[in-house]
Amino acid sequence: MALEVGKKRAVELDRQIAGLDALELTADTRPNPLIRFWSALWPMITAVAIALGAWQLVVLSGWKDRYVLPGPTDMAPDFIDQLTSGSFWEAVALTMQRAVIGFALSIAIGVAVGVVVSQSRIARRAFGSLITGLQTMPSIAWFPLAILLFQLSESAILFVVVLGAAPSIANGLIAGVDYTPPILLRAGKVMGLRGINFYRHLIMPASLPSFVAGLKQGWAFAWRSLMAGELLVIIGDTTSLGVLLSQARELNDTPAMISYMIMILLIGILIDQLFGVVDRAIRTRWGLDST
Repeated sequence: MALEVGKKRAVELDRQIAGLDALELTADTRPNPLIRFWSALWPMITAVAIALGAWQLVVLSGWKDRYVLPGPTDMAPDFIDQLTSGSFWEAVALTMQRAVIGFALSIAIGVAVGVVVSQSRIARRAFGSLITGLQTMPSIAWFPLAILLFQLSESAILFVVVLGAAPSIANGLIAGVDYTPPILLRAGKVMGLRGINFYRHLIMPASLPSFVAGLKQGWAFAWRSLMAGELLVIIGDTTSLGVLLSQARELNDTPAMISYMIMILLIGILIDQLFGVVDRAIRTRWGLDST
């Protein structure tokens, strides 16, 4: 009797394990890459089509004259001309160079501040609210001081970019450390992790999702600060996206101005997609991505 019961339990256990294996295999089955690409692309295409359609309807309504607010069909030739112009891409390259340098400095400073504040109660009490206050402060408010300190120079722009982005990066790291599960901290100490190794092998991986969110927000602040800086700080004969935008405004060249604005928007979307790839990779590694 006991033997038969044991066999039945074994059979039931095998059936359950087989079901779990089938479920796992089903979960690991991924659709065709082309289908995945199209499923990610068509919502963006639809959104762009809706936006262009709404824009064209506003123009057709006669709310503003076409020389003030041209429609998509009116400014498309100018946008194509800009894309085929070498000077335009030189301006884009200068803007992106500033963005990369400013964001890199922001990461270095933000991580350093975040590590110190997250590990010291005294530093947290002293600087925690200050970091949040700096994060909420409009970046354009820093430019009078930046120009006074650095005149019309690259340093003035980078100064404001760093002040705009570093607090968000620091807060992202601090939040990630604060929400690290206590059981992981105890496990790390039991395993003998101390000092830099404790932070490198446990704290940083555990806080990575919040840190990436802080980086994404920091980039948004850095990009906005950079655009404001290029509009306000004109350096010699250098040409950037902000300078082109300012020149188009002064010449009342609305098609060119909208072309530059679209390029600024496209760069922001592209960088957001790159952060999305990193975020999905982290979610997949942590087993949080069900798709």
